[in-house]
Amino acid sequence: MPTMSRDEFGSTGGSSRPPIRVLLVDDHAVVRQGLRSLLARRADIAVVGEASDGREAVLLARRLRPDVVLMDVVMPGLNGVEAAARIHHELPGVRVVMLSGYSDTAQVLAAVRAGAQGYVRKSADIDELILAIQAVAHGNTYFSAELLGGFDAMELLQSAQKPGGGALDRLSQREREVLQLIGEGYTNREIAEVLGVTVKTVEAHITRIIQKLGIRRRGDLIRFAVRAGIAPLESVEPAPPAREGRAG
Repeated sequence: MPTMSRDEFGSTGGSSRPPIRVLLVDDHAVVRQGLRSLLARRADIAVVGEASDGREAVLLARRLRPDVVLMDVVMPGLNGVEAAARIHHELPGVRVVMLSGYSDTAQVLAAVRAGAQGYVRKSADIDELILAIQAVAHGNTYFSAELLGGFDAMELLQSAQKPGGGALDRLSQREREVLQLIGEGYTNREIAEVLGVTVKTVEAHITRIIQKLGIRRRGDLIRFAVRAGIAPLESVEPAPPAREGRAG
């Protein structure tokens, strides 16, 4: 699969192609409004819808069949990585660009494994964002150079696509949702309310997650979720300073 960087992908000015149909997904309305306003200035891009979370994104992608979904990574409920996986599975012709404030390599790899074809920092300027949309819409991939962390873009893709590349593959879709919410700091009762199930059902899911991952403590589950790219880095509290004193 060809991979484009900012310097390699040129302008589509003067093209007679129909506009690229884009679905915007972010849990902050002001971000969606800002993106819509900026993209509306482009004749070659048409914003066809907005979603405020991953579940709504999947539903709208099914209905609208956009060319590109421009989606935040960290959102309540169903996050961007999980939503990208569902869209990629159900609608392989719909391309996904992740737009995130995070540049952790684990999150980038998780997004690629989920089927995202692009990943851009929220600090990027509008020109770079347009390049990313154009690149993935035309069958290429796009990753901001600052996200690669020493990877060549093709190395990143190959690393993400290695067989058995993620322990998350052992979990069911619902177990991944529970793990995401644990990673975001939700209690079992809060998880039950979000998912519309009983606390006992949540506890049963957690038991299976523990069995499949071999992780016993909730804090370790949170750290696993962060490393896997499905929970924000701030979920992990810094370790308390070691006590001074004599060993033994």
